Amino acid sequence: MVKVCVVTGYGINADCELKKAFELAGSTAKMVHINDIINEPELLKNYKIIAFPGGFSFGDHIGSGKVFGNLFKKRLKNTLDNFVVQGKLVIGICNGFQVLVKMGILPNLSGNWRQEVSLIHNDSGKFEDRWVKVEFLRKSPCIWTKGIDEMEVPVRHGEGKFVFLDTEVEKKILEQGLGVVTYKSKSQGSISYEDNLSYPDNPNGSAHNIAGICDRTGRIFGLMPHPEAFIFSQNHPQWNRKKISEGYGLAIFKNGVNYF
Repeated sequence: MVKVCVVTGYGINADCELKKAFELAGSTAKMVHINDIINEPELLKNYKIIAFPGGFSFGDHIGSGKVFGNLFKKRLKNTLDNFVVQGKLVIGICNGFQVLVKMGILPNLSGNWRQEVSLIHNDSGKFEDRWVKVEFLRKSPCIWTKGIDEMEVPVRHGEGKFVFLDTEVEKKILEQGLGVVTYKSKSQGSISYEDNLSYPDNPNGSAHNIAGICDRTGRIFGLMPHPEAFIFSQNHPQWNRKKISEGYGLAIFKNGVNYF
């Protein structure tokens, strides 16, 4: 049985949802407090997947995910490096995505955990809490999104605007297909990185409409929308009208579990 560590701690509030998603995908998931991992890093040897949930870790002081990310980087960098080298998986959703990019493990193009992208305040100047449409890049190394074309999924964030450190990072992410999830218009067809999707389809003003990225291995993945909030058909506000028979977000977690 694939074991999943759902990292929890101060201010995190989507850990139960994430745990349930992985259980429905066929794994054994356990919520583990960050302090327990810091005190006993060997705990992570028991798991195949580390999952960072959404929420407001440490109250989002000095920026969403910043404190949590720095704490992990300072105390657990070698442990997490070893975890990834062994071919294991990492996923971060919403605040968890913010944590991954601010600790520098995603996208980690330089290989030294330098922060190369960020997630900043939404262009709308407000907290966005609603359903959006996203599509997934087919030519991507990301193992989490294999076989998934598009889906509607909720966002709930105040700092979700994806930005690059510089043009070199931007070029590498686009050329290597690491911008694996993009916001999509509900009325238009497929779009490209070059299309500037307007609000509200792009809920935060993200560069190139990017909603999620992976690293070069495709095993570390982060995204702002919440697939764990669409694991039952009834999660969708129009599940009956649209005759939705399953929770489409579950496919992402099945990909992670089935990888092993």
